[in-house]
Amino acid sequence: MSTIQNLISVIGGRQKNKPAYLVLVSLSKIYAFIVWVRNKLYDKGFLLKTYRADVPVISVGNLTTGGTGKTPLVIWLCNYLTRSGYKCGVLTRGYKLRKSGFSDEPAMLAKACSETTVIIEPDRVAGAQKAVKNSLCNVLVMDDGFQHRRLRRDIDIVAIDATEPFGYDRLLPAGLLREPASALFRADAVVITRYNQSSPEQIAKIRQAVRQYKPDIPVAMAVHKPARVHIIKGPEIPLEQLSGKKVYAYCGIGNPAAFFSTLKQLGVQVVGEKCFADHHHYTQADVQNLYEQAKYLDADIVLGTQKDWIKTALLCVERFDIIFAYLVVELEFVEGQDIIQNLIDSTLQKKKNG
Repeated sequence: MSTIQNLISVIGGRQKNKPAYLVLVSLSKIYAFIVWVRNKLYDKGFLLKTYRADVPVISVGNLTTGGTGKTPLVIWLCNYLTRSGYKCGVLTRGYKLRKSGFSDEPAMLAKACSETTVIIEPDRVAGAQKAVKNSLCNVLVMDDGFQHRRLRRDIDIVAIDATEPFGYDRLLPAGLLREPASALFRADAVVITRYNQSSPEQIAKIRQAVRQYKPDIPVAMAVHKPARVHIIKGPEIPLEQLSGKKVYAYCGIGNPAAFFSTLKQLGVQVVGEKCFADHHHYTQADVQNLYEQAKYLDADIVLGTQKDWIKTALLCVERFDIIFAYLVVELEFVEGQDIIQNLIDSTLQKKKNG
């Protein structure tokens, strides 16, 4: 079980494990004070200074730790900018980067946005300077940038997961919030992701909560739409071919429940599930164990996410007689796409005109 899942189990069962939860609340108050001081120093420009890049910067981030569907939004944004004629670069810190220079999210971005320059640099300012100096791009997308305030941005887009929007309404570690929801006053737009996995009443509550902090902020709705299945060392196949197949599902992402829920909505017969920690570095033993579990459960396919595929494809050897594959998921707006596009277009046009 991952650290986040362990944390959620304590938070969710706080009445059963009250002593542990009270300790988390105390730590949360200390963390909240640190976050408040840091934000105030950036707001005032005292001690903590910001840097403005020579090209426009668009940040995509979130309020909570764990998966909010941010990466598909970054991919959509990069592809939109490319289609609009921009030379787009994406700044990513390369979370849990291996010594080999390999990390899952940058690899995903490079594969899904073939015309986008992916700049892996924990120091976002240094990454922006490198991109501009080498004339790699004329607009930057900062992945997971809402809390990284040192690099100024022209647009701040915040992704909010409809299935757990405000991280149990507490800051880490008593909740999943990286900073208070009131920080939304800094945002320029909100995209509520996994819209289809929540009720209309819950969506209305999220809208109301967002506008409590910034009444006029644009709010869009999006879903993570399953598009097709990609077989490792094989061709892509349509979703309908999953019908009647027995699937052993696994993932190492921030919100595993969302992935399993998507499979159930597709009507897939899931015979087994396996969760790994977010950004898990898979080993040959992990893949062998997945195969053996799937074989024991008489599964036809071992299915993960694209993020998992990045790190398991080379480990899936030819001798396995069960198909290893991943679900291709794309962000699709169901409401407000035009608002987001207009915000991007107008902001970049103003920057271009000086």
